Amino acid sequence: MVLDPGSDAYTLLAEERVDHRFKGLPPDADGLTVGELAAQRRNLFTGGFTTPVLALSAERLEHNLKLMETYTARHGLAFAPHGKTSMAPQLFRRQIEHGAWGVTLAVPHQVRVARAFGVRRVFLANELVDPAALRWISGELDADPGFRFVCYVDSVRGVELMDAALAGSARPVDVVVELAGGEGARTGVRTEAECAAVADAVAGARGLRLAGVAGYEGEVPDADPERVRAWLRRLVALAADFDKAGRFAGVEEIVVSAGGSAWFDAVADVFAEIPELSLPVLKMLRSGAYVSHDDGHYRELTPFNRVPEEGALEPAFRLWTQVVSRPSAGQAFANAGKRDAAYDLDLPFAQVVRRDGAERPADGISVASLSDQHAWLRTAPEADLEVGDWLGLGLSHPCTSFDKWVLIPVAEADGTVVDYIRTFF
Repeated sequence: MVLDPGSDAYTLLAEERVDHRFKGLPPDADGLTVGELAAQRRNLFTGGFTTPVLALSAERLEHNLKLMETYTARHGLAFAPHGKTSMAPQLFRRQIEHGAWGVTLAVPHQVRVARAFGVRRVFLANELVDPAALRWISGELDADPGFRFVCYVDSVRGVELMDAALAGSARPVDVVVELAGGEGARTGVRTEAECAAVADAVAGARGLRLAGVAGYEGEVPDADPERVRAWLRRLVALAADFDKAGRFAGVEEIVVSAGGSAWFDAVADVFAEIPELSLPVLKMLRSGAYVSHDDGHYRELTPFNRVPEEGALEPAFRLWTQVVSRPSAGQAFANAGKRDAAYDLDLPFAQVVRRDGAERPADGISVASLSDQHAWLRTAPEADLEVGDWLGLGLSHPCTSFDKWVLIPVAEADGTVVDYIRTFF
């Protein structure tokens, strides 16, 4: 079972009291529990919510969850979506309910969050050499026979540090050798010969077990379909070479993992070519941004643009802000800025204006820049915008959208808020 049915952490989320910690929520809701507020099904626009407020579309969120469930099943992929995108256990649960093998994470704190909410399969797409974190992981493995944990390793020194920290552990930690995307890429072993040296070191470590190979194709220099597929074939060949050399002794399956949110079509294609090995192969995809998608970076990069017959993700975020100043015909200011909106890849996109309960396209309105708490708006002559209007902004880059909000309303198309998503960054 991927989730521990005994975990009561989700119940505790619903029992958390609404107060000043949660921006955008109705001031008159102070003292209610999150569950009580959700049961009221308030309207995002008329129910006392204050701007700025970030909302997730209930319908689009469900659409994205179903689409990737269908896509990964169709291509025979195990899906471990990257939880660092949202750090929202409620979304982890929904992803698992939609067929995910488990959750991918990046640092020990994130694993602790997942474990607190009953996640029993974790792929750590990073090296882990911190002794305190390794001892904690070891304790979790020893205490829970159903807990599956896999992490990267990319150096002999890393193997030595891990093995020293894990002295006395009852269960070994499963590791995968990370193959770098290329010279100048992020982490990962650069050559196949060095990969073999790391695998040899793992074989000599009492506290570790070699479970497979992995990497991140998004780090391939000057990535294009040909370069990405060539790197993925290197990864597959590495797994086959390790298997032929008998390096996977003692495991039940061989993990071969890749897949961010920009090239998962290439991953699906190349992983379909994996030859028969001596053990079953767990073909693991780790894309995470799909859950909310976006209106900028991933709208442009999503593989569904290349394979439209497979479906299309839908941007689920909208940041509602309010026009607070209109000093000239060509300029206006709204009350959301860098503390509220992702801006590391693209500025927000003006999408709709809401006035007196009616919505219309934000024609002639664009975000020119952001201050800490203001959006600088450029307004063309045709722009119909007044102080007091609500302005709906699309966002780019989910990872730096989720992390600015602790409690996010989930709203249906008519504005009815049906849930609240808690994040843990």
